[in-house]
This record gives sequence, structure tokens and C-alpha cells, in this order.
Amino acid sequence: MGDEIDLTGDGGVIKMILKNAKADASTPTNDLPLVDVHYEGVLASTGEVFDTTHEDNSVFSFEVGTGNVIKAWDIALKTMKVGEVAKITCKPEYAYGSAGSPPDIPPNETLIFEVELLACRPRKGSSLGSASEERARLEELKKQREMAAAAKEEEKKKREEAKAAAAARMQAKLGSKKVQGKGKGKLK
Repeated sequence: MGDEIDLTGDGGVIKMILKNAKADASTPTNDLPLVDVHYEGVLASTGEVFDTTHEDNSVFSFEVGTGNVIKAWDIALKTMKVGEVAKITCKPEYAYGSAGSPPDIPPNETLIFEVELLACRPRKGSSLGSASEERARLEELKKQREMAAAAKEEEKKKREEAKAAAAARMQAKLGSKKVQGKGKGKLK
């Protein structure tokens, strides 16, 4: 964590991991190309924030590797895992180049993003193995929830039986005291 990684070999896209993901976390693949991210973009020359999802707590979603975002993002997001937070520095040729993106991004601007990868998903209607694996995982979770509910119901039943037995014992004690009391009263 904290080491700069040159993802392009020419210094065009530099990634520094700020928060590691869990070791078994998903990463964007051909089966899971849709990603959800939180990010904040800053102009390197001024430090000014030009775009962020943090203000309105929105999520930005796109498909990795299709050119729907700047080149730096297509390159960097492929190397991230769900839960990871990274600082991505993008030279102009991997961002908006000599044209910039007026009025927020001037020409030839280096951009710095802090990006958190929230999720990787299959395309809608995908019939790939990952979709069937997800169904199997959800089915397994459903079975686990049903087993937990059954165990909870069994525990509840046992508690109710224990309460009923305790109530019966209390009733029996009270009943025997009443009988003893009546007996003492008759002796007087």
C-alpha cells in the first residue's frame, strides 16, 4: 500500500493504493465488466475538485474497456478489486488531451482521481457462467437463511416449552400451598 505503480510504462497512468481490498475480492473481468465507483477528480495544476460523487453520495457506473470513460480509467479499473481505494494520476494523453473538457478541465491538464471500486457485475441478461454462479450463490444463501430460521424457530419452541413447564411447576407449587393452607385452617 502506498507504492506508486506505473500502469502504462510511460508514466501516463500512475496508481497508488490507498486502501487494499480483501484478498478474495472480485476484479473487473470479461464476465464482470460493469463497475460501480465513488470518485473525486482534482486538477493537478490547482488542486481544484472538478467532479465528485461524494457530494450527493451517487454511484458512477460504466463498462470497463469500452471507451466510455477516459483511457486512464479503462486501464486503472482493470487492476482494481472491489473495496480497493486508489489514487490515479492521469497525464493528459490518457485523460482529455490537448482539447481538455471545457469549462472544468483545461487543455493538457493532468488529472488526479481518488477512486473506490464498489462492485463488479455481469452485463444485464448475461448468460455467462458468472450469472449461474451468482444464482447458485444466492440459492446457497437462501438455504442458509432457511436453516437459520428453522433453528431459530426450534429454539423459540424449546423456550416456549421451558416456559410452559416452569409455569406448570409454579402452578403446582401454588396449588400445593393452597391445599396446605386449607388444611391448616381446618385444624384450627
